[in-house]
Amino acid sequence: MTQPNESAATDQDPLKNIVFITVPPHLEQDLGPFHIDSSVPLPVETVPGWTPDSLSWEQILAAMLKILAHQPSHEHAAYYRTFVPAVKPTIIDELSETAILKARNRDFALAHEIFCALRGLLPDDSRVTLNLALLAEQRAQDAAGRGDEASSARYTDEAFTLYRDLMADDDVRPDVYLNAGYFFLSQHNYDRAHAAFAAFLDTDSTDEEKRTEAQQIIDQIDSRNLVDTLFKEAYDFIRLGKEEQGIERITAFLAKQPQVWNGWFILGWAHRRLERYREAKEAFLKAIECGSTEVDTLNELAICRMELGEYDECRADLEFALTRDPEDVKIISNLGVLALRRGDPSEAAAFFRTALEIQPDDPVALHYLQSLES
Repeated sequence: MTQPNESAATDQDPLKNIVFITVPPHLEQDLGPFHIDSSVPLPVETVPGWTPDSLSWEQILAAMLKILAHQPSHEHAAYYRTFVPAVKPTIIDELSETAILKARNRDFALAHEIFCALRGLLPDDSRVTLNLALLAEQRAQDAAGRGDEASSARYTDEAFTLYRDLMADDDVRPDVYLNAGYFFLSQHNYDRAHAAFAAFLDTDSTDEEKRTEAQQIIDQIDSRNLVDTLFKEAYDFIRLGKEEQGIERITAFLAKQPQVWNGWFILGWAHRRLERYREAKEAFLKAIECGSTEVDTLNELAICRMELGEYDECRADLEFALTRDPEDVKIISNLGVLALRRGDPSEAAAFFRTALEIQPDDPVALHYLQSLES
């Protein structure tokens, strides 16, 4: 007999198509060492027109995986975790490969769903949670490249939470510390990055290349005094939309550390957010003078030059950034915007089409190309 899934309250409920069936006692059987228990109802993922006569193992496994993904504390979760690999021993490898492929092809929603199912299936395997953190980072970068700052912030927060939880475990894998360090570094969270890389060096990792790079990053953070309270406060203030307080803090930091390019970048970032493009430009130029070759620095500088009407210099900055990352969609799209500003719609359209070849759903390129074609 079937029972409706009581949790299916809305059309958005991912479990809304799941029903439960009970197995008659006389149909109990063993699957290797695993025994099918007739007292535990089995979930089934249904489709329109489904009948019990069309029941398949795939429908049962799909339903179990969905429950483990969205309700990992379900009353029968432990039973499902044993059931799934007993029916299909290769499922973990197959799901892992599929999720990684989907993430690589930018099918982020499906990759996330599969990784969540794997985490529900393997709750004690930190590699699955690490993959979720890496996926959240990828989604944050993708959203930032499309100019969707709200989504980028949401996925960044998700990655932060996952890394924090991973590092709080009793037994932390070396690659967790290493990836967390690079994540915190990308967020200018230098004190957490320092701690993560130091923790990596305390592990038994024998990868000398990675150990050398981690030590070099720690040395750079120390030499630039990037764990200084003023620097941390400046970054936090600006991220929270309190640019004036951030400018005050980072200016005080630069008075002590005038050769640290990261400080000049933070100052330029604050001024650019306040649309003070001339002050921002000077700060970004100073960051480059002090050693920054980051694509983000070049892009921010180019935005300021564009707003100031310095079109030749803007193009040079964007083209140089493109040599460092030829598939950076925001750089390519900004070249398109620049072409429009200079009155060359055909060149602009070519840049936007190139951006869409790399990222078909890029909203900036889509918006401008649709406007041009209409």
